[in-house]
Amino acid sequence: MEEQALTINRLGFDHFFKEAFSAYDEKEYQMGRVALEHKRMYRIWTDKGEMLCEVSGKFSFDASSREDFPAVGDWVVIKERADEKRGTIHAVLPRKSKFSRKAAGVNTEEQIVAANVDTIFLVNSLNEDLNLRRLERYLLLTWESGAAPVIVLTKADLCENPEKKLAEVETVAMGVPVISISVMEEKGIELLKPFLEPGETIALFGSSGVGKSTLTNYLLGADKQRVQEIRSDDKGKHTTTHRELILLPDGAILIDNPGMRELQLWESESGLSESFTDIEQAAHDCRFRDCTHDNEPGCAVLRLIEEGSISAARLNSYKKLLKELAYLDRKQNKRAQAEERKRWKKLSAGAKNKRI
Repeated sequence: MEEQALTINRLGFDHFFKEAFSAYDEKEYQMGRVALEHKRMYRIWTDKGEMLCEVSGKFSFDASSREDFPAVGDWVVIKERADEKRGTIHAVLPRKSKFSRKAAGVNTEEQIVAANVDTIFLVNSLNEDLNLRRLERYLLLTWESGAAPVIVLTKADLCENPEKKLAEVETVAMGVPVISISVMEEKGIELLKPFLEPGETIALFGSSGVGKSTLTNYLLGADKQRVQEIRSDDKGKHTTTHRELILLPDGAILIDNPGMRELQLWESESGLSESFTDIEQAAHDCRFRDCTHDNEPGCAVLRLIEEGSISAARLNSYKKLLKELAYLDRKQNKRAQAEERKRWKKLSAGAKNKRI
């Protein structure tokens, strides 16, 4: 990336972030955007070029959870250590949006995958790996993030009946743009252009092997991301191994993400309503307000399933996601209570030591 391109105004530094940064002394601090994270070290884009930074000791001490640390796409307040050609991160500015999931493992912890994204391209390939249930999950998290979703269906040249697949996707994507493309044949890509405005940040999400890196290379005009052939069973191979900011020639900022093996929900109740408006609107017409849509008489949702307007698989997916959110909420409450007890124990011990 050429150094002259590294200006914060070109990287999406708008009035929202400028106002947040006004609380800091510009003679002492400067702004930067997290382009890459690797084990608590961050590659930051600034007006002075690229800089390797780490968080300050105070920042690390004050951070109460993983979400407090910088993520790719974040705007951070840094102090340059010119003699070392490095910098120290002192704060993360408020986020306009964040795509989060539950971190992998047994701990109930938020992992911010990408921050300050305007549009999320949900990339799916038009082959046997197309999975509507997985797409519903991605849509749910995208609505919750605060970014706008766009469904991008790749490899249209390899699909015998793309119109049928397109119609299937549209049944779970009410009000969401659905764009079918073929990078190899250079078809449909022009429909993505309105979302790639200068200063806009777009993130690519999807499973491995769906064509995210191929699309990134095309938009960039260079083979930045290594591309692998898809496996014989239509399952994807991992190409991207980390997420980072990429500045496109037209001035848009792209975040390519590795394929996610695990996509567990994180605080997605409002996203659930956006993703399943058809079911939730129909539920208003059910005879009973607490209808579970199982076998109650006068259930409007079941009536739509009988008519073929909603699939039984979609209703089952909705119920599954509701249960998952309820389980997550219980775990988060237990964790919050445990952290509160730990905090009060620490404060009590400090007060006791002062008295002694």
